[in-house]
Parts: sequence; structure tokens; C-alpha cells
Amino acid sequence: MTPSPSYLPARASETTRVAVRGLNLHLRHWPGNGSRRIVMLHGWADVGASFQFVVDHLPAHWDVYAPDWRGFGASDCSGSDSYWFYDYLADLDRLLETLFGDAAVDLVGHSMGGNVASLYAGVRPQRVSRLINLEGAGLAPTDPARAPEQVARWLDELREPPSSSVSDDLPAVAARLMRTNPRLRPERATFLARHWSAPTTDGRFRILLDPAHKIRNPYLYRADEVRACWAAITAPVLWVFCEHMNERQRFVHSAEYAHRLSAIHDLQRATVADAGHMLHHDQPEAVAALIERFLA
Repeated sequence: MTPSPSYLPARASETTRVAVRGLNLHLRHWPGNGSRRIVMLHGWADVGASFQFVVDHLPAHWDVYAPDWRGFGASDCSGSDSYWFYDYLADLDRLLETLFGDAAVDLVGHSMGGNVASLYAGVRPQRVSRLINLEGAGLAPTDPARAPEQVARWLDELREPPSSSVSDDLPAVAARLMRTNPRLRPERATFLARHWSAPTTDGRFRILLDPAHKIRNPYLYRADEVRACWAAITAPVLWVFCEHMNERQRFVHSAEYAHRLSAIHDLQRATVADAGHMLHHDQPEAVAALIERFLA
């Protein structure tokens, strides 16, 4: 394939590796002057570099940090046969302690990262100054009667572990990203492909996702427990949705979800126009403007 021109970042970043709970997490940092520090948390099958488009529209004097979660991007894999959601909270807790000590920080999370950040803000309310949740809506309520089926499926998936995803070259990786998100511009897809994959010994490109992440957890989504954590949040919260939701996201318009959100004491809501779930790729300038206004 012929590669598309790549996105040219307006802000340069530096990277380091931070020891967290026996693993080395890859951390990207866009340096500022220390007057404001933001930690941005990516979603499932994404990487910290994916916030580049948003960071380019944030004030240049802000310090922005974005880790790759365990088993994603350039961070170490866990070495286990499956991943547990609450490990992300433990990793975040240790990472923030390593970087900032006891100081509270502003958290911005997308999708899975938004779910992690929202739970963490309730579990460790003293560590979060402000919280911005980008499409980290959580999941629809689950029926406890499905528990045997859920655990059985997990056991079956452990017997046949998923394999790594591989593409022929970088343009193929970019094309894959655009198939997943038709709103993604070619130059942004080319930029992301370089951070989303790595060359293999045979010249192809492996997606930087530990295939063990594809194994679904055996436990059900416990909405009541999630709401209890949200109720413990003391930070002001901005909850951001996209305009173009898929069918899986429609539950956020339900009365049950309105009740869930009502647990958050200091809540503002916003919707990003002309954007899908990957709103930080689709409309980064609009997302940055929401972040700046809220944090200011």
C-alpha cells in the first residue's frame, strides 16, 4: 500500500518507563512549566500517544502525561493468561504516587480509561482535583443469572488463547484503524499506526495489544457497585459523550443510566458534535476546548 502523509504534531513529547507493580509502564510526557499537570488515560486497544491530537490544542504550558496501560502499546505485558480490570486502578494508584507523591491531579480518561478514572476518583477522592470522562460510560446493567454462562465462557477462552493481530505493513495498520473509525483522517491514521504497532522479524507489523486482553473477564458488570464508587467522588466532573453513538451505547439514554449518573454530586455534561466513540481522534480541537474550559 502507498502510505498517506503523516500528521505533524505541534507539541513534542518525551517518553520514559516507570516501574509499577513489577512491570515497566511506558509513559509519554508533553512538558510544560509545571503550573498544571494532567494525566490522560487511554481506552482499550489504544495507546497514550493517541492523545497527541488533543494535546496539540491544549495550552503549551500545561504538563500532560499519558501512560500505556499494561499489555498495551510499549508497556510490559502482565505475563498472565488474562487481565483483571482492577489491576488498572492499582497501576494508576502506584503511577500517580511515583510521579506526584500525595498531590492531587487532574484526570482525563477515554472509554476504558474513563471508567478507570471515574472509579479511581471515588476510591481515592483525595488524589483527584478534577475529572473529565470522555465516553467512559461503563456498561449496560447485567443479569446475575448470566454468571454461570460468563464464567464458562472465560474458562473456554482460556483453553484456546487468542493470537496476536498482524498487518502486512504500516499503511495496512492505518487502513485497519480507518475501517474501525471511518471518521479518522488518513494523516492521523498514519501517525497512530506508528504508535499502535511494531515490526516483526518477518517484516510485518504486530498490533501492540497483548492478545490475552481479548479474553473477557468472568465477572459481570456490577452497576450498583460502580454507582457506589461514583457517589464517593468529591472532584468536579465533566462527562462527555459523542454525538454519533452505536447501538451498544444507547443505554446511556435510559432512566437507569440517569439514576446511575445522579450519584455524582458535582457533574457537568457535554456532547461533542460530529464525533463517534473515538471523539479525541474525530474532533480533537473541540475536545481540547472542553478540557481547557473545565479545568480553567
